[in-house]
Amino acid sequence: MLRGPWLSTSPNGTTRIMKLLLLCLCVAVAVAAPQNTAELLRMDSTQNEDGSFQYAFETTDPIAVEASGAPKNIGEEVGIAMQGSYSFDTPEGQTITITWVADENGFQPSGDAIPVAPQ
Repeated sequence: MLRGPWLSTSPNGTTRIMKLLLLCLCVAVAVAAPQNTAELLRMDSTQNEDGSFQYAFETTDPIAVEASGAPKNIGEEVGIAMQGSYSFDTPEGQTITITWVADENGFQPSGDAIPVAPQ
């Protein structure tokens, strides 16, 4: 059996080794926690009575998102046609921007970062 002052039992029954393990666990959690957190710089949102909407937000890391949409008759159904864009910085510092449309033809993104199939 291991013995030593770090294994002695305190008056309330908690051993020092348990306290040491708890301290190590707290340090490990603090070290493992993400260090880069983004803050919200701007957030706008509008919902209109006709069903159309707009929203946008920007963060400090920097990410920017904008979208708008409105009800649209698609055949005999009513759907939502949307368009928007998002951008972010790569770890190398390049800003990537993607614009997109989502309607009866599906989701259609475009931007320099999206590969194009060979013709």
